[in-house]
Amino acid sequence: MTGVRADAASVSAMLIRREAGGDPGAVAHVHARAFEPPEGRREPVEVALVDELRRSPAWLPRLSLVAVAAGAMVGHVVCSRAEVGPQRLPALGLGPLGVDPAHQGRGIGSALMHAVLGAADACDEPLVGLLGEPAYYRRFGFVPATELAIDAPDAGWGDYFQVRPLTAYAPRLRGRFAYAPPFTGL
Repeated sequence: MTGVRADAASVSAMLIRREAGGDPGAVAHVHARAFEPPEGRREPVEVALVDELRRSPAWLPRLSLVAVAAGAMVGHVVCSRAEVGPQRLPALGLGPLGVDPAHQGRGIGSALMHAVLGAADACDEPLVGLLGEPAYYRRFGFVPATELAIDAPDAGWGDYFQVRPLTAYAPRLRGRFAYAPPFTGL
C-alpha cells in the first residue's frame, strides 16, 4: 500500500495545465529525455513532431497539456486535429505523451491522459485515436479501432491502433483514420 500512497502524493503535488508561450523549450526537453533517438539521429522524432504540429493548422493549443512538479516541467501530452473516413469527419490524434524518466512511475502519464481526455470531451470532440500498447491504454477506455469500424492509417498496426470514443461520438465516424500531416514525415 505504501507505493499507492507515494504515487498519490506525487500526483497531488503536481499541476496539469495548458502549455503556455514560454513552454516549448521545456516541452522539447521532456520529449528528448522521454524517448530514444532513432539510430543516426541525435534527438527523438517526438521533439520535431511537436514543433511541426505547433506550426500546423492541426495544432489545438487547448489540448497541449503539461505536468509541472516542484516548479519543473515533468510531462507533456498533446492532441491534434485528425480526420476519419471519406467525409473527413473531425477527430483527434493523441501523441506524443512523454514523461521525464526521473519522474516516471508516479502516475504522471496517467494524470496527463485523464486530463487530455477530459479536456477533449469538454470541447465536444467525438473520438481520440492513438498508436500504442493496448495493455496500457485500455485502462483509459481505448479499444482496437476496428471495433468501431475505423481503419488504422497503416494496416500493419493491428490492435496497436486504438480509439477512445467520447461523449460526442457518433457511429457515422467510420473509415480510415488520418493523422495531421506532420505525422506522415515520421
